[in-house]
Amino acid sequence: MQISANGIRFNVQIDGPAGAPWVIFSNSVLTNLTMWEDQAVDLQQSFRVLRYDQRGHGRTDVTDGKYSFDLLAADVIALMDALSIQRAHLVGLSMGGVTALLLAQRHGHRFDRVIACACVPASTPTSAQQWNERVALGAEKSMVALAEATIARWFPQEFVARKAPVLDKVRGMILATPFKGFAGCAAALSDYDLRPGFSRIDRPTLLIVGTKDAVLADVRQIKAAVRGAVLVELEGAGHISNLEQPAAFTLAIRNFLNGEEPPTRPL
Repeated sequence: MQISANGIRFNVQIDGPAGAPWVIFSNSVLTNLTMWEDQAVDLQQSFRVLRYDQRGHGRTDVTDGKYSFDLLAADVIALMDALSIQRAHLVGLSMGGVTALLLAQRHGHRFDRVIACACVPASTPTSAQQWNERVALGAEKSMVALAEATIARWFPQEFVARKAPVLDKVRGMILATPFKGFAGCAAALSDYDLRPGFSRIDRPTLLIVGTKDAVLADVRQIKAAVRGAVLVELEGAGHISNLEQPAAFTLAIRNFLNGEEPPTRPL
């Protein structure tokens, strides 16, 4: 389905019964809404699930120039307005997790529960340089070279060595991402700081991260900064934990949305 919002056309997928509580899923960089298939299949029994391709990704329009998280957050609010969604739960991973936390800071009245996964509180000069290098790699050697480097960074070495079928899905999403859309979102990831707004988050907040994810310490910092936030660590998982350990990831989400207590040890 194509929905016009914030001046562009978004590709969206809606599942689940009309009238059920809404859950919105926001994808990471270099992926699209299909990254959430396992979660959508499970949650659509009880929720109205909205998945969308972030700007410049999947089949959503690509716009010129550098993007910002102000823009990516505004996209979500515009989509909600276009679909007459007054309130929703919100789930995001990596770039989508940053989007979710910014929305919780600025538009908390529009959200019930917020789940932010595998994200960091702020960019740094080092991370900005890394994003610049990844954009340069994609520009010089195509998205194919970027795909292999990204998979190696996102998943633990032993998981990659098993050649799990999900890696082909991830590779396909990366190769299908327009370079200009990737570069635009890389600019957003290179220049943001959520830390001043953490004290304003008053929504129940769940953080999920794999114990083998390079951003584990960053997510723990977010937990310490967001009042009442709970943290679920997925034992042995890397950066895209919802694809690597879908059952454990989905269980954590479902329990949180249903108001159940999170586990006290890594899943």
